[in-house]
Amino acid sequence: MLTGVTLAHYRLIDKIGEGGSGEVWRALDTRLEREVAVKFLRAPLAGDAERLERFQREARALAALAHPNIVVVHSVEEDAGVHFLTMELVRGRTLDEVLPEGGLPIDRWYDLALPIVDAVAAAHERGIVHGDLKPQNIVLGEDGRPRVLDFGLAHARVETAVAVPAEGPTRTLERPTAISGTPAYMAPERIQGAGRDARSDLFSLGVVLYEMATGVRPFRGGTVAELLASILRDAPVPAEALRADLPRRLGRTVAACLDKDPARRPRSAAELRATLLETRGDAHVPGEKEEVPSIAILPPADMSPNRDQDWFCEGLADEIINAIGRVRSLRVASRTSAFQFRNTSLDSREIADRLGVRHLLEGSVRKDGERLRITARLVSAETGYPLWSESFDRRVKDVFAIQDEIAQAIVDALQVTLSPKERRMIRQVATADVQAYEHYLRGRQFYYQYGRRGMEFALEMFSRAIAKDPSYALAWAGIADCRSFLYQNADHSESNRKLAEEASAKALDLDPDLAEAHAARAVALTLFDRHLEAEQHFLAATRIDPRLFEAWYFAARHAFALGKLERAAELYETAAAVRPDDYQALLLVAQIYDDLERPQEAAGARRRGIARAEARLELNPDDARALYMAANGLVVLGEREKALAWAQRALRAEPQEPMLLYNLACIYALAGEIEPAVEFLERSVADGLANRSWIEQDSNLDALRGHPRFDRLVRSLS
Repeated sequence: MLTGVTLAHYRLIDKIGEGGSGEVWRALDTRLEREVAVKFLRAPLAGDAERLERFQREARALAALAHPNIVVVHSVEEDAGVHFLTMELVRGRTLDEVLPEGGLPIDRWYDLALPIVDAVAAAHERGIVHGDLKPQNIVLGEDGRPRVLDFGLAHARVETAVAVPAEGPTRTLERPTAISGTPAYMAPERIQGAGRDARSDLFSLGVVLYEMATGVRPFRGGTVAELLASILRDAPVPAEALRADLPRRLGRTVAACLDKDPARRPRSAAELRATLLETRGDAHVPGEKEEVPSIAILPPADMSPNRDQDWFCEGLADEIINAIGRVRSLRVASRTSAFQFRNTSLDSREIADRLGVRHLLEGSVRKDGERLRITARLVSAETGYPLWSESFDRRVKDVFAIQDEIAQAIVDALQVTLSPKERRMIRQVATADVQAYEHYLRGRQFYYQYGRRGMEFALEMFSRAIAKDPSYALAWAGIADCRSFLYQNADHSESNRKLAEEASAKALDLDPDLAEAHAARAVALTLFDRHLEAEQHFLAATRIDPRLFEAWYFAARHAFALGKLERAAELYETAAAVRPDDYQALLLVAQIYDDLERPQEAAGARRRGIARAEARLELNPDDARALYMAANGLVVLGEREKALAWAQRALRAEPQEPMLLYNLACIYALAGEIEPAVEFLERSVADGLANRSWIEQDSNLDALRGHPRFDRLVRSLS
């Protein structure tokens, strides 16, 4: 190729690079009067019809992938027998040229790592695997934004040796009928001859992230053979051991990408990004860089004669989570995060890795009449050995004492120092009446279903708890939450609104220091448009218990209903961090980012939310809420057919649920199916959903505005 030559309508200016699949030139698109990058395919590749067709097909797939951190492919061209593709021309330096000795500053690391991982996630979701991720394939533009090069194209290299400007062990490795890639970044299974896939990309990405954090590669060798042997054999030095200011949870997350076993790496790039986002706060929390004890409380196995005590097992674990979750120097996995692993065949280490904790509490319950046998084991996930174990043979009325003993044993075994206030809070018992407690546990199990029928059952159970113990503040808060939900989403009656206000006031009067009472009070006050008071109670709830997901989540919904979009986005992101497996907050904040014209953040939040919903559906395929909320994200990302199929699955699961019908209206409106969308919205309102302020703010319904039936429906709401 010569400077000044014109192919098709591209005039070559100068050569700017060379790689395994061909040369890259800067060129002028004479039709659009813009500079582009032109990549010429090497003759052996261009001369193989099958390989060329595959290359062109995957280039077209990449061209359809619009992502701000992936270099855009404009077109695939051919002129006078010369095959080439045109791409976005990014001026800047490659990542390997800017990595400082000792690694990037932590904030800068996150600023680059998160969009890079997001780019990989976006490509994987379209079935595009890179195959040669490395710093030389990541360009930092003049705007500071990273772009990944050669997505989906790296594997289409010719199988002959090609010299590239890099040190010996990092040169591109290519030989006939063998593996191809860059040795220092190659996954073990690829060295052993396996094909490239998303998990091998995650390994390569892990090497890049490690190098960004430490300034060195995790595997090294004087020759290519020694380097490959190190990848297959050696465990890398933990990144946090090489850098004192690196948060330990970040180091463990990167290490998980480098696991020799692909099945033990993160399940997807989207999951990796979500985990990295959750670790970002660790860098700014005093003391978090030190090893903070962390634990997940798994629901004990039900060993009762009739196997009918799931609610009791979940409740027992829930109460222990609530007790030790009040200890600031102990990190406790959320209820929903831990409970998704009940009855799984995964071993302790894998569960702990997925939850990002170092210890697990597991055990069993046998409840037979008034007799109760509880076994509990505190296990080190790293070694698999128990740090503490105990069996309790008591009467059911002793359950509170057992919970206290288990909580105290956890604190002692993990060598956590308690303040006097924390010690009192651990031993605090919400009720002394065992029957009231059991009714409350049953109620919470139904409440977490977030549907009309479950909420009605929960209300009945909480009411029974109050009948047994009128001073049970948590049960009063539960009643308020149920009434508020029913008023907004199922039964828009004045009695529900009034009873929500009365029950929340009662809960707060009984226990002014109960975070759940403040959160319930805040939600109830929003029903009366007492917004300033509601915000004060939301603030109080998050101050008393910063780990209470519902406080952050419902505060975000309230801010959205008031049109405070920036504040709602902050609150949703906090809720998503507090509960690392929650998909709801992420999928809702994505819509807000759309409204704020922040498309990159919107797409990233949707992908993270869908990944979390998919993880939930792996364990519970009939979870209607996960189905319809993920469907909303899918339709916006362009996966219309999959979105509508998931929406119909949700409808079959709960055909009369008002909240589901409302969300189907949103999904069908986004899909351009206007008449079905209006019909679903009418059905949801007829079945009791009557949150006018939400409907007025919901941009998902914008396609319906101006439709006569929609406008009449909104006017009919009080």
